[in-house]
Amino acid sequence: MNILHVSAVKNWGGGEGHIESLCLELNKSYPEINSIILCVKNGLFHKKLENSELKFHTASLKINLDIRFAIKIGQLCKRYEIDIIHIHDPSAIALTIIADKLYNLPPFIFSKKTSFPIKKKKLTLYKYNYPKIKKFICVSNETKRIAAESIINKEKLMTIYDGTSLENKSSTTPFLIRKKYELDSYTKVIGVIGNHIKAKHYETLIQVVDTIINKKNRKDFFFIQIGNFTDRTENLVKSIEELKLNNHIKLTGFLSEASNFIPQFDALLITSQSEGLPLVIYESFYHKTPVISTNVGGISEIIEDNINGLLAPKHDYLTLAEKIIFLFENPELIESFTQISYNKLINNYTTSKMTANTVKAYQSILSNGH
Repeated sequence: MNILHVSAVKNWGGGEGHIESLCLELNKSYPEINSIILCVKNGLFHKKLENSELKFHTASLKINLDIRFAIKIGQLCKRYEIDIIHIHDPSAIALTIIADKLYNLPPFIFSKKTSFPIKKKKLTLYKYNYPKIKKFICVSNETKRIAAESIINKEKLMTIYDGTSLENKSSTTPFLIRKKYELDSYTKVIGVIGNHIKAKHYETLIQVVDTIINKKNRKDFFFIQIGNFTDRTENLVKSIEELKLNNHIKLTGFLSEASNFIPQFDALLITSQSEGLPLVIYESFYHKTPVISTNVGGISEIIEDNINGLLAPKHDYLTLAEKIIFLFENPELIESFTQISYNKLINNYTTSKMTANTVKAYQSILSNGH
C-alpha cells in the first residue's frame, strides 16, 4: 500500500506533528505501507523533515492555488503508484482536487484537525463533498459533529483520536526556564504552547496573567509562551508592555521540539477559543504535567473538570486565573489529576492506537473498491 500525505501548511504546528508521528509509526509497525510526504518547499515542515528518516518531497506554494504544487501531487502519484492520498489541511484539499482534474488521482482521505465550522460557501461545500474524499478522520467527536453539518454523506465521517508516542521522548531543551529567567524555587512556571493564531486567543492569556499578577498580586507565577510569531504578535507584545507584565510573561517565538519543555512546566495552560484536540495535551499527560484549559473543541472528551484537569469557558479569563491559583493551593490534586491522565493516555491515546485505526480506514477504502 502506497500513501501520499499532502500538507500545504507553511508553519510547524500540531497538524504537522501528527503527520510526522503517524508516518514514523507506519514505518515502524507497518513496513508494508510506503508513506511519502509532500510539503511546502522551504517551510518549517520541510526543514523539520530534512532531519528525519521520513521520505518526503517538496513543491513551491507561492499562492494558495499554486499549480506547481498540484502538478507535483500528480507526478508523485504516478511515480509511486499511490493507492490513497491522505490530505491533512483544507488548503491541500483544493490543490489535490486541481491535481485530480489533471491526472485522475486515486481516492482521498482527509484528516479534520480543527473544530472550525465548514463555511457554507458554494465552492467550500463542493471541495469538502468532492466524491473522491472517501473518509473524513475527525480528531474528536466534537469535530465530527461540526463537520457533519456540511458533509452530505455522514457515513464518511469517523473519529480517530490523535496520540503521542511512548518512545523516544526527550526533555533536552536549548535552555532551562528557571535558569534563563532567574526564577526561584517557589515560582510556578505555567507553560503555553502554540502559534500566534486567532484560534489560540492569546488575548485571553494576557488577561489571565494580568489578573493573577496585577489584580491578585500573585508574583509567584511565571508564564512562558512558545510558538511562531505572526501578524498578531505585535498587539500581544503591546498589551504586555502596557500592563507592565514583561517580567511575568515571556513570548519565546518558535522553539524546535517545544514539547520537550513540558517537564519544566508546573502546569500547561490552554486559552484557545477553538480547537480540534491539541497534541500538547497528550504530551502533558505523558509527562504528568497538569492541564488547565478552556472547554472548547474535543478537550472535554479527554479532560473532565476536577477529575483529571481543570476547565473553564472560552474567553473566561477570571475563571482560568482562579483555577490556576486553586490548583497550586491544593497541590494534592496534581498527583491525582496527572495519574488519571497518564492512565488515559496509555490506554487510549497512543500513536500506535491512532495509527492502527488509521490503517483500518485505509484498508476499508481499498476493500470497498474505490
